[in-house]
Amino acid sequence: MKTNDKTKFTVTHRILHALVAVLMTVLFITGFLRAFWMSKKALLTAVETTLIKQNVTIEREQLIPIAKSIQAPMWQWHEYAAFALLFAFLARITYMLTRGIKFPSPFKSQSIKERLQGMLYIIFYLFIATSIITGFYLKFGDGTYEETAEAVHKWAVYWFPIFILLHSGGILWAELSAKKGISSKMIGGE
Repeated sequence: MKTNDKTKFTVTHRILHALVAVLMTVLFITGFLRAFWMSKKALLTAVETTLIKQNVTIEREQLIPIAKSIQAPMWQWHEYAAFALLFAFLARITYMLTRGIKFPSPFKSQSIKERLQGMLYIIFYLFIATSIITGFYLKFGDGTYEETAEAVHKWAVYWFPIFILLHSGGILWAELSAKKGISSKMIGGE
């Protein structure tokens, strides 16, 4: 990312970067858990199996509130992180616009690396915006487009591990090239 002063990342810049990274990680993990290991179906099966081992019989419909109560605290973390991400994302965009921070344009004639970097940033911001919009629709919307919104929301989040790999690869590439020390500047703020 290019800045007016290419050797410094301000405290605000670094905090917003770290905040978005941590919040996206929390959202990804809690969403992943709810979709797989802590899904309603998985929890119902686990509770039902445990009860069968204890020779206790309960109708499956009676188990649903138990499964939901197990999921509830984790899902609250997901929702809190979503609200925090909304504010961190808007703060980051505002900060970039007011400080003149920009990333390379993928549409200008420059190196393939810079065009790829620019395109990756555009995709990153579009996917975060899509995740936020669809997530808030799922929480507060009227439900008319719930199935579509849920599918788009999940699709927009699946890119996150891919982005982490590409981002890490880009950092490694930068460290091994002319931008040596960019990681320590981002962490330490040199």
